Amino acid sequence: MRLIFAGTPEFARVALARLHAAGHEIVLVLSQPDRPAGRGMKLHASAVKQFALDQAIPVAQPRSLRLDGKYPDEAAAARAVIEAAQADAMVVAAYGLILPQWVLDAPRLGCFNIHASLLPRWRGAAPIHRAIEAGDLETGVTIMQMDAGLDTGDMLLVQKLPIDDQDSTATLHDKLAALGGQLMVQALELAGRGGLQPVRQPTEGITYAHKIEKHEAAIDWAQAAEPIVRRVRAFNPFPAASATLNGEILKIWAANVGPGIPPAGTEFGSILTVDPEGIAVAAMNSIVFITELQRPGGKRLRVADFLHGFALQPGMVFEARDSAAVALRT
Repeated sequence: MRLIFAGTPEFARVALARLHAAGHEIVLVLSQPDRPAGRGMKLHASAVKQFALDQAIPVAQPRSLRLDGKYPDEAAAARAVIEAAQADAMVVAAYGLILPQWVLDAPRLGCFNIHASLLPRWRGAAPIHRAIEAGDLETGVTIMQMDAGLDTGDMLLVQKLPIDDQDSTATLHDKLAALGGQLMVQALELAGRGGLQPVRQPTEGITYAHKIEKHEAAIDWAQAAEPIVRRVRAFNPFPAASATLNGEILKIWAANVGPGIPPAGTEFGSILTVDPEGIAVAAMNSIVFITELQRPGGKRLRVADFLHGFALQPGMVFEARDSAAVALRT
């Protein structure tokens, strides 16, 4: 098929590469404008744009596709190249811009979205993070016929994937990205012979995966260990769960639910034991066992290496979440 592809991050690049390898003609790529990144805050192209340039695929990067919006000239220029592409379909994966109706109507077969959840659960911006944070046992990919709503279109293909106990957003992202590319290739094969059977999304079980905010990263030690550990996994790699000790914000990259419970009267966030295998911290009627962490400006380290440069001792106390969240905002 002649395809337009709209996407920005690595999740989308994996799907684009899979479609390209399957022999589809990618006639145009849409991606978010280059963003400043790194210590020098230099402009960097998205993963999708980089792949497109490597394959000599034309790229457009409008800041908006709304003809009546803030950037009407850019939207009008995008409309011209989209209509000139005469695409059979547009594939959308983590693009980051809302598609107005004129875009949805432009390709012959419309626009297909790769969504990393089992719709209607976790519509919205952060379905992988929120599934882990909520303790879901499974997730998956939904190929959806896009409409004007937020992830409300008819489902075309769905495939489930279990969430392992040790999955972080980083590891689950990679699994779902591979599955999304594979499923999109299957969907296009079916579409080419008229074999897709749209199914309306259920009206029950709808949840929204709201965008991850940095202030959510601060650990609330007054919670039980299990939800704390889920958040550590969910916020790896972004924004990384954090805990403040002696005024220093430490990123917590990996943790497990530890055995036993804290002694009666122990303050939440108190360090109970420290050894090369991990750091036991008191939570609500439970213990969080930290195994990987990072100081500001330092590297991610296993506890055994971390302790060489940071003298953690039993009896130290991580600050309460409210004060840590304020520090993160500033």
